[in-house]
Amino acid sequence: MMEKISRETSDLTQENIAKIAALFPDVVTEATDADGNVRLAIDFDALRDDLSSEVVDGPRERYQFTWPGKREAKLEARRPIKRTMRPCPEKSKDWDTTENLYIEGDNLEALKIMRETYAGKIKLIYIDPPYNTGNDFIYDDDFSKTKAEYDAESGDFDEEGGRLVSNPESNGRFHSDWCSMMYPRLLLARDLLSDDGSILISIDANEVKNLRAICDEVFGAYCFKNCIAVRRGIKNVQAQFDDIASLSQGHEYMLLYSKKGDTRFSKLMMSHGGKPGKWDTFWRGTDRPTMRYELFGETPAKGQWRWERGRAYEAAVNYKSYLSKCASGITLDEYYLDHLTATNEKLNFVRKNDEGTVQYYVPPSTGKLLSDNWMDLTLSGSETGVFDTEKSVAIIERSVSWLTDADSIVLDFFSGSATTAHAVMCCNEKDAGRRRFIMVQLSEECDASSAARREGFSNICEIGEERIRHAGETIKGEIDKDNKQIELGTEPKPMPDIGFRVLRVDDSCLKDEYAAPDQYDQAQLDLFSDNAAEGAAPLDLLFQVLPAFRIEYSAKIVERELGGKACFDVNDGQLIACFDEDIDTAALEAIAKERPLYAVFRDACFSNDAAVANLEELFKTFSPDTIRKVI
Repeated sequence: MMEKISRETSDLTQENIAKIAALFPDVVTEATDADGNVRLAIDFDALRDDLSSEVVDGPRERYQFTWPGKREAKLEARRPIKRTMRPCPEKSKDWDTTENLYIEGDNLEALKIMRETYAGKIKLIYIDPPYNTGNDFIYDDDFSKTKAEYDAESGDFDEEGGRLVSNPESNGRFHSDWCSMMYPRLLLARDLLSDDGSILISIDANEVKNLRAICDEVFGAYCFKNCIAVRRGIKNVQAQFDDIASLSQGHEYMLLYSKKGDTRFSKLMMSHGGKPGKWDTFWRGTDRPTMRYELFGETPAKGQWRWERGRAYEAAVNYKSYLSKCASGITLDEYYLDHLTATNEKLNFVRKNDEGTVQYYVPPSTGKLLSDNWMDLTLSGSETGVFDTEKSVAIIERSVSWLTDADSIVLDFFSGSATTAHAVMCCNEKDAGRRRFIMVQLSEECDASSAARREGFSNICEIGEERIRHAGETIKGEIDKDNKQIELGTEPKPMPDIGFRVLRVDDSCLKDEYAAPDQYDQAQLDLFSDNAAEGAAPLDLLFQVLPAFRIEYSAKIVERELGGKACFDVNDGQLIACFDEDIDTAALEAIAKERPLYAVFRDACFSNDAAVANLEELFKTFSPDTIRKVI
């Protein structure tokens, strides 16, 4: 019997129990849940025995960070949902060819759905969450409340039924609510990071302390890398007052954590116009007898030479080689840089000058090494002109260039005006990279009196999507212009991916097969012969099933006709999906002969058990290794 695809995301609690079972098989037992289903559970008494004296519980003192609602926030991250990603080709740009994604919807739900496919694949996550200044809106994740309860509680709700609530400072749970909003999202974000991946989070002084504590717990304090200070682009208005309560805040922060504590980064250089190479004294005043040796007939009586003997002798030979090869007049800087470009090897040079001083060569530089003080760039941006808190493309571009490779995936699940997408495309333009972006944004309504509304935007997603279109076309225009002016024989600049697929977080496309039979009459049960929800298009069903095969939403999708039936061919035969009704032998044989890795069908495609048996026989004959599933 073919496996049926579930409409739920994974149950992270059961996954965690399985991980514990691999280490301590004796602590796993079975228990019934509220619905009477048997599920795996942990015997904490047995686990306590296995861990012996290392268990901390009860009144025993320990270091911990907690707040009202933390336990529920952690449970929320692990709770499965019956949601899916619905494709929106009509909103997309270059739907058939792009590998970028723009997801409209609640980012907590989006992260849960994405985890099925993107766990361990994201190289960089950048987010700019609400700063909790007292005027921000935060996600309210208590799904047990009805819409009426939401409205009664806050009076502030959006078109999707109250997923945003105000968090003024008068709220007694001011910091707790913010922590409860961030915690489950960061737990899920960690699962998405690759082993060499990192997360970078913009924040200001209001919550930097709490965010640091949450990240230390979620990612591990040993994975903390930097708290980067970035200059704010806000005008200081304190000059109009006689006295002040405190100094104005001239900077914000970006917290950097890695997935693994031993992650190493490339050095980050800041361009400053370049400095030519120069000669400097090879002798140093620090007294190390082992570093005193004969060089150019001279041995220091005190102090030391800068390098050990072998390196110094090699450097002297390098300089002689330069002199013998470069009588034509090429400078040492040119010689050094030509060799560096050709071999990626940095040459050392040592000489004795006309005054008899032993010197070493300091190579030319095009920048200086950056610290965690990024005051050379302003954090605030103004590319769209409709956001007060928009981030600078330059800041995000620097971060993406530093923390990713040419083919990395970059995720931003508080994407706002889509600055991160813009920055990724800019990086790809400059280094011919193939980075992909995934933006996630709740479709928040623009205020009726806002600049965005005056510009014709009804919600934030429309702003972000238009921003990506405009930025992409600008980049395309610049590359086209450069390519028209290139010299004969020069390779033209490649065009980066400037498109994006729009997906929307929505209800599952599959009916609830887990409902109790006594909830339905016979007429309703007869309708369940087709498990697809009413109104679900074939493309909707395809995107519903992609996570079951760990196939990314950016996959190549081609519509084909096989045996007279409409099929989707995903990633050149990785998956073939057919959701047509009454699939006959000719269609099944044609699909099987394609030898896909996976095949998926609609349960209603088969009129009876004999038809299913026919499918099994055909695949055993033509493609026995194909994994078959139904919805």
